[in-house]
Amino acid sequence: MEKTQTKSGIGEDLPETEVARALSGLVADLKQFQAGIETKLKRNEERVNMLDRKTLMAGRPALARTADTEAPHQKAFEAYVRSGDDDALRGLEIEGKSLNTAVAGDGGYLVDPQTSDMVQSVLRSTASIRAIANVVNVEATSYDVLIDTTDIGAGWSSETGGQAETGTPTIDRIVIPLHELSALPKASQRLLDDAAFDIEGWLAGRIADKFARSEAAAFVNGNGVDKPRGFLNHAKVDDASWVWDTLGYVATGADGGFADADALVDLVYALGAQYRANARFVMNSKTAGVVRKLKDADGRFLWSDGLAAGEPARLLGHGVVIAEDMPDIAAGAFAIAFGDFGAGYTIAERPDLRILRDPFSAKPHVLFYATKRVGGDVSDFAAIKLLKFATS
Repeated sequence: MEKTQTKSGIGEDLPETEVARALSGLVADLKQFQAGIETKLKRNEERVNMLDRKTLMAGRPALARTADTEAPHQKAFEAYVRSGDDDALRGLEIEGKSLNTAVAGDGGYLVDPQTSDMVQSVLRSTASIRAIANVVNVEATSYDVLIDTTDIGAGWSSETGGQAETGTPTIDRIVIPLHELSALPKASQRLLDDAAFDIEGWLAGRIADKFARSEAAAFVNGNGVDKPRGFLNHAKVDDASWVWDTLGYVATGADGGFADADALVDLVYALGAQYRANARFVMNSKTAGVVRKLKDADGRFLWSDGLAAGEPARLLGHGVVIAEDMPDIAAGAFAIAFGDFGAGYTIAERPDLRILRDPFSAKPHVLFYATKRVGGDVSDFAAIKLLKFATS
């Protein structure tokens, strides 16, 4: 009986057993290849599932800053700053509480939330009076402070005696209008086109510097005309004859200097006990340099270093705020203030910040007109006392 022969592709006759063996090997290789592909697919699927689980975990930080929920606002604002394209800004959905002021269609828009936060943080660390005053956010053109300036009457009575009418307290209203504070920095268009340039950081830094210096000066010396009214702008009288609507002062006993260190002690105790717990000294650096050298009768410095690590130095047990807009020591100058500014001075402001991009007025530069509304005034005249460098 003859064996069956099979011709190969090149014309050679191969036994049937060899053909079967070759086909079996091919099938085995295909199965091994398929198993390898399935293993790789399974591993990839496991990795994808793991990434999905981690992404959905609560509190997981974003892999990049661009993944922040506020990224659309930032991208839209950056596009507006760089090229004036406001299409993305118009399409944003912003919470209604952020639209308290009407946004005009002529190019004025609220800055993105990140930039506004940067400006506010710099203001808190730079404007010294702001750091110790009472700061309130309002949604109106002014802020009213109601003060009970008098006490209610009372008297002793007997069991059978008649009751006489007693005094009734009166309320005084202090109106703090809001004024517009503005800054107008500029940059070249070429600088704005540079992708590596930090638009938000630069703009926030320029606006914060302008606002901080303007506010600090107004809170101390402002006349109340289109700006906040500073506490030194109010009438000042000797503390022995102090009345409401004036600030009481204590004299040093010498023109343009200290007769002795007792004047500071007198200043501290001229303030009511209810205010002294939270009271601070306010003076500029030059005045602080003079006061730092004052000693008591036993040769000890009045301005003592803190007993614990990290505790700031204190003057007669109270903190000192350095406000460079306070006047220098001179004849008749009110160079030192002491009081509870949280009760004595109120700063009212609107929480929104607006910016207008102007690429036309200063070509080839682009102007950025930023505005905010802020006001300030004394809210409790009994909470602040002054030191006058004069004989009386």
